[in-house]
Amino acid sequence: MNEFYGAALGFPAVLFGAALLVVVGFWLLVIAGAAEHDSFSVRLTTEAAGLGGVPVAVPVSVLIATAWFASLAGSVLVRRSVEPGAARTLGSGAVLVGAVLIAWGVTRLLVRRLRDLVPEQAPPSRLDFIGLTCTIRTGSVSADFGQAEVAADDGSTALVQVRRAGPDADAALAAGSTGLLYAFDAEGEFFWVAPYDPALDPRSPA
Repeated sequence: MNEFYGAALGFPAVLFGAALLVVVGFWLLVIAGAAEHDSFSVRLTTEAAGLGGVPVAVPVSVLIATAWFASLAGSVLVRRSVEPGAARTLGSGAVLVGAVLIAWGVTRLLVRRLRDLVPEQAPPSRLDFIGLTCTIRTGSVSADFGQAEVAADDGSTALVQVRRAGPDADAALAAGSTGLLYAFDAEGEFFWVAPYDPALDPRSPA
């Protein structure tokens, strides 16, 4: 047991051990609902490292955990086979490099498997707004001018250009009124909007 603690608290395992404590704390917060799995604030070029395609918290966690285990196992072997001195210091340096390489290889393999299991999601599109209600933000909506605010399913909002087919002035589409986005004009980059009764909105509170 003393050998284990000595290796865990020695170089280089202690470096990865400290990072592992942060990772464990992060996932405990995720389980408790106090954090989101995609809120892991680590700046990492995962695509360049071959670790892209999954939430950054996953490869970072696997990388750190694997590096800690590899460095711990390597440190125990070095302590058993090399006497204290310069040779052991060189051995510890080799363990550090080896642990990073092993962790990177294992993480890249795991991420590749996860990418095969998780289907790619289509990027957000303005077409996703079709069929949603919006709030008119201009004084009126005509065939040539109009803006409205629309809320996506994830809670985010966007200000979009809208046009009205029919009379240029319509009291039903005044500022603050509710409209229905029923089509998108790709050439003009605007939505066609029609008056909508908020009471008919299935997402409105009863």
